[in-house]
Amino acid sequence: MEIEQQVVELAYAMDTFYFLVAGALVMWMAAGFTMLEAGMVRTKSVAEIATKNIALYSIASIMYMLIGYNIMYGDGLSSVIPSLGFLITGDNAVGEVLGSGGDIYYSDRADFFFQVVFVATAMSIVSGAVAERMKLWAFLAFAVVLTGFIYPIQGFWSWGEGFLDQIGYLDYAGSGIVHFTGAAAALAGVILLGARKGKYGKDGQINAIPGSNMPLATLGVLILWLGWFGFNGGSELKVSDIESANAVAAVFANTNLAAAGGVVAALITTRLVFGKADLTMALNGAVAGLVSITAEPLMPSPFLAMIIGAIGGVIVVFSIVALDKLKIDDPVGAISAHGTAGIWGVMAVLLSNPDATFFGQIAGLLAIFAFVFTASLIVWAILKAVMGIRLSEEDEDIGADITECGLEAYPEFTGKQ
Repeated sequence: MEIEQQVVELAYAMDTFYFLVAGALVMWMAAGFTMLEAGMVRTKSVAEIATKNIALYSIASIMYMLIGYNIMYGDGLSSVIPSLGFLITGDNAVGEVLGSGGDIYYSDRADFFFQVVFVATAMSIVSGAVAERMKLWAFLAFAVVLTGFIYPIQGFWSWGEGFLDQIGYLDYAGSGIVHFTGAAAALAGVILLGARKGKYGKDGQINAIPGSNMPLATLGVLILWLGWFGFNGGSELKVSDIESANAVAAVFANTNLAAAGGVVAALITTRLVFGKADLTMALNGAVAGLVSITAEPLMPSPFLAMIIGAIGGVIVVFSIVALDKLKIDDPVGAISAHGTAGIWGVMAVLLSNPDATFFGQIAGLLAIFAFVFTASLIVWAILKAVMGIRLSEEDEDIGADITECGLEAYPEFTGKQ
């Protein structure tokens, strides 16, 4: 009996540690988003982007602790309406773990930490899409609502065993629950915000606004790529037995291959369509490939995982072009990489998971978009009426670094030392 208890305790410690390390990898994605966005915007907006990203991560951590986690994983008033609860509770006791028959295999606090870095990822998606023309404090006010309420409510419907889970919606690590949610919230904000000054001209003219630092953007994507192993791998939840360990290895391999497929496919597509190998599209191809495999990184074969990622890489190129034609200005391509590719990722589950149904996947996407987009649009509209969400034309010309943060990321380049 003593040996059996030691085995249970060792497995508990191992799975908790694995969960925490996976969460730390996902937290490091905050650095990836920051570097990607900083490289893709103009020099005059880099400090403000960095401020937004470190602030939104902090806000997400606090709001999810205060209320978000209990909304998402509480008992719920019904399968649609979650219950309210404040502050995370205590952790598992030894007797609970040993008496659970193996059902409790990691710390509750580890679960909270792993979940909180996911909600921060959803908010990071919004940051890039509204870059260079949104007021900093309006953005942070929206972050409070998204991370504390909007994201947890739709998350309750699936991962919290709500109605989407009951009708069979499958989303292993969050192509829809995390990435599509962030993109839907971003789209609502961008529609109300409008495009950057000079982005679109008369007669449908689209003017390119180059980013400030492509090596930095590339570093950001590579950091995201690394963090995604925690994002998808950690979603297996445990690693202390042979089946789980093999599953984690499969998830890591498939996640990597999907990203690689996305890059190569995006490069080939841009070469065929535009005659050039566009680095920004390759970077978005990597992200799109990663988003595409996130809904089901375990079941596909390595080859199918590569194909799923490659299709995501092609989709993101045409999605970015299409949104530009619709005059939806997204400086980093976030809505396409996380939203359009997120839709594909959710539907791609049907290719490898026999438990997935067309109805379940479509219903999940429609429910998430209808709620998140509508709720976000309402919140953005309230913020617009109360405090304004867009920088003045003069402040936009000067740049968000000076007008919102009072400093510049690269003062030596402008002579304002």
